[in-house]
Amino acid sequence: MSAQGGITAVRPFGQLDDPRRRVLIQALAAGVFSSAGSVAAQLLGTAPRKLPAGQSIYRVSGRALVNDREATLQTPIRTGDTVETAPNAELIFVVAEDAFILRGASRVTIETPPPNSAFKTAMRLVTGKLLSVFGRGRPVRIVTATSTIGIRGTGVYAETDPEQTYFCTCYGTADIASASDPTSRETVVSRQHDRPLYILTGQQPGQNIRAAPFINHTDQELMLIEELVGRTPPFVFPSNDYRQPRRKY
Repeated sequence: MSAQGGITAVRPFGQLDDPRRRVLIQALAAGVFSSAGSVAAQLLGTAPRKLPAGQSIYRVSGRALVNDREATLQTPIRTGDTVETAPNAELIFVVAEDAFILRGASRVTIETPPPNSAFKTAMRLVTGKLLSVFGRGRPVRIVTATSTIGIRGTGVYAETDPEQTYFCTCYGTADIASASDPTSRETVVSRQHDRPLYILTGQQPGQNIRAAPFINHTDQELMLIEELVGRTPPFVFPSNDYRQPRRKY
């Protein structure tokens, strides 16, 4: 399966690429799951709720592979597995306390941390786009072609190709370093998408991390995948007080 790159440091990553996703986000924004559950069920197959023990996949849209085998709702996903999506596909899944939305033309390996590692989860995003939420306080390591990122108790969004990574610390703390330039590093403490970044390669020393716009993921999607592991994002308000995301999408 071929993957597609094409992200640049100046081009916005574009509009929501799945019409069903646009409708779902509008419904969730209107009611934050409670009144939108029936709409979510129609679009995604089931209303968002914590997945039962033994179930890894919430939704498969298009063609997705787990360890080079076609993924279905019954496919387990575990540490050590590689997950891949075709262009225009999407996979929503859970591994232990962590939940993910893998966009089209993407490939991620959920690695086993080495013995005595400080990290409880390790991931390698080879290419593509991934929205992730992790168990509170769990140290996680994410590697892309251009970056090494250590995170703690966070929701994050990443897009990567061989020359650039876009990374948003949606909430929590992230220690971000350029893979090619040890002098380019930043620690981001974020309440709600406070400092998205590009992590580049081939720039002058100390200049391989740059500010980026907020793009291509939503508070509602974070709510959805946190719901799949029985949590809510830290910025969520009671449904009668919540009217819209703080940021525009």
